[in-house]
Amino acid sequence: MSETISWCVELTIRPGQFEQFRDLTGTMVEATRAEPGVLNYQRFVSEDQKHVHVVERYEDSTAAAAHLRVFADRFAAKFSTLVERTKFTVYGNPSDALRGLLDQFGAVYMKPFGGFAYCQH
Repeated sequence: MSETISWCVELTIRPGQFEQFRDLTGTMVEATRAEPGVLNYQRFVSEDQKHVHVVERYEDSTAAAAHLRVFADRFAAKFSTLVERTKFTVYGNPSDALRGLLDQFGAVYMKPFGGFAYCQH
């Protein structure tokens, strides 16, 4: 069974905050490049620049938890002034320690369904 952990976070950008959010995102992406165990770290924005989907994937719960700690320490305060988190969906089997961190975000957990997974590496 794969130990990878993924999530999709849906955000609404607060009015007038798109430029600041874009700048903060650039800083976050650069910081994340140095973190071990990050497999994907992507952002997708709606055409009207009001909604963002955050798509992230980690080698395992340890890497995902380490990322969340960096986020909390360095970016969470500013991030929360720029966006509203509307949905946080986690995919995989997070450890209890990671669940403890994710629960703070109101995460919804989706477990693998049967043996139907196919991933190309």
